[in-house]
Amino acid sequence: MNKLLIVGTVAFDAIETPFGKTDKILGGAGTFIGLSASYFNLQSAIVSVVGDDFPQEYLDLLTARNIDISGLEIVKGGKTFFWSGRYHNDLNSRDTLVTELNTLADFNPVVPQHFKDADVVMLGNLHPIVQSSVLDQMEQKPKLVVLDTMNFWMDCALPELLDVMKRIDVITINDEEARQLSGEYSLVKAAAKIHTMGPKYVVIKKGEHGALLFHDKEVFFAPALPLEEVFDPTGAGDTFAGGFAGFITQSENISFDNMKKAIIHGSNLASFCVEKFGTERMQKLQKGEVLQRLQQFKALTQFEIEIES
Repeated sequence: MNKLLIVGTVAFDAIETPFGKTDKILGGAGTFIGLSASYFNLQSAIVSVVGDDFPQEYLDLLTARNIDISGLEIVKGGKTFFWSGRYHNDLNSRDTLVTELNTLADFNPVVPQHFKDADVVMLGNLHPIVQSSVLDQMEQKPKLVVLDTMNFWMDCALPELLDVMKRIDVITINDEEARQLSGEYSLVKAAAKIHTMGPKYVVIKKGEHGALLFHDKEVFFAPALPLEEVFDPTGAGDTFAGGFAGFITQSENISFDNMKKAIIHGSNLASFCVEKFGTERMQKLQKGEVLQRLQQFKALTQFEIEIES
């Protein structure tokens, strides 16, 4: 069975949207990626850090999904990373209310020995130095390295981000971040410029407007499924990344055509994530529901057209 190594935050979130608010709930990029990837036939491990305030029931949830947590450091007397945010009415923009790094401030990732030969590495949104440190610990070159990042690191750690980008195969960022990183407004030009920074494949996420995949001169677009209700977009991008990386790991195929399918699988899982607060929907999601919605994606995007010469 192929191995997926996931690096990212395991955290507490408190979220407020026009539809309600939560107290501290389970969150973090590593958590969303791991839960999403668990719907595929693979071995996965999360490398992250929490404090001893992190509930056993959350640890049990991860292990119940066959996620190896031997690389999840629990700091005695430490507090788990906490983020709180409030979404605006359009759900596309948000205000960060609280960020408490806590144990994440001094995090030095340690890759479990039995995952130093992972087939795919998914570098979730963390400091680029942490992401590089994980790649340094791999004993053989992964078949694919996927990196997710955000504008915060572009603002405060750009040289380190550019360094790690030279070592990856795929970058997943949103449209605003792609424009900031490249200095180009056109997403086609932005992707071309980002290619020159290292990644062979550029995935640009556009939220409710789908996702774009660029490779050399090839472009693929996957729509987002129109949903009746969207409660909370937190973690949707990470869930997408987990689905993308999970499908690639399971299928052992890193061709452009297979990445198209991975984009659809990622989009499919992300469409569930937004239906409840935090990880609630992903915790209870059944494989039958995942397959049924994949059929909806297929119906949404397939058509026959005659082109006269």
